[in-house]
Amino acid sequence: MTKTIGILSSSRADFSIYLPLIKELQEFQFNVEIIAFGTHMAPEYGNTVDLIESEGFIVKHKLKNCYATGETPLNVSLAMATTTKIFAQFWTENRFDLVFCLGDRYEMFAAVSAGLSFQVNFAHIHGGETTLGAIDNSFRHAITHMSRWHFAACEQYKLRIIELTNSPNTVFNSGALSLDNIRTLKTLSIQDLNSKTELDFNRPVILCTFHPETVQFEKNALFAEEISNAFEKLIDYQILITLPNSDTGGLLIRKRFIELQSKFPDRIKTVENLGNIGYISAMKHCTLMVGNTSSGFIEAAYFPKTVINLGDRQKGRIITKNIINSPIECNAIMSAIQTNHMNNYTNNEAKIYGEGFAANKISNILDKLIFAQSDDR
Repeated sequence: MTKTIGILSSSRADFSIYLPLIKELQEFQFNVEIIAFGTHMAPEYGNTVDLIESEGFIVKHKLKNCYATGETPLNVSLAMATTTKIFAQFWTENRFDLVFCLGDRYEMFAAVSAGLSFQVNFAHIHGGETTLGAIDNSFRHAITHMSRWHFAACEQYKLRIIELTNSPNTVFNSGALSLDNIRTLKTLSIQDLNSKTELDFNRPVILCTFHPETVQFEKNALFAEEISNAFEKLIDYQILITLPNSDTGGLLIRKRFIELQSKFPDRIKTVENLGNIGYISAMKHCTLMVGNTSSGFIEAAYFPKTVINLGDRQKGRIITKNIINSPIECNAIMSAIQTNHMNNYTNNEAKIYGEGFAANKISNILDKLIFAQSDDR
């Protein structure tokens, strides 16, 4: 009997990571059902469920109202409560042989916690990592404890999951799925990227993604101001800013960056969503990256690309040679960019995250190990 596998996807970011896995699972003849919730269903965040369907996938399950409608801690807590309630009903009505959950978002935590009493068979991707500057760190470890199976991005994270769960037989080092994307996707040419972004990638371009620091959320207005002041003064650089997610403090950061674009429209552009191919293409062709996104730690090492990592949101992750840490202060940011933007890295340190075949590894583990006792699909 064909095994049915659910894919919990709450945002554009996690779906782009899932993409090669979904394709591989379908190649293995599993029945894959996408469960879209969170900001996928939010008009103010671009209704990114449409992007999933534009990739040719059917989204069988669309769950609305599973995201915060404001930026306060109260908004996030209420969103978690609502999401838990919605998923309690969902797990009552739907059954899966296994459900993939990814990462550390509060929406993902709510969806998984609602499934715990239903004994949903969860498989967690990207567990074992540490981000001390975000409350996501707690959500990630909690999701790990609520999941039965675990697929880590590297050996160090695998060992941490084993420490947390004391279940070595259910933890696998699959490598990072995002490297599958980079290895297999045909990226945009500089000319096409120029048309898409209205910038000139033949000249220096900074790719910036800055999410709120949710541990010290009261400082995010100051952080946005310091970054914007640095970008104003870096007149020799074009800036491509992907707008932040719906975490506490995200709306005010978005507002400040949009104001910055209106002040310097010729060299600073903000985008809601570049799409998977667009973002990887921008990463490939940009001069360097600035911000605090997890893509600066795994995907950027693949090229490898210089990353100015701002603040503490990602504190605790593995620091490869291409990553330069900087406080979120105007002069420090400018100095880090001007000092390091011409660095060249010959050692591709992304190999600690695998060779770009994570989706195949995960699918084989499901096929030959996890479902081995009922392989009559």
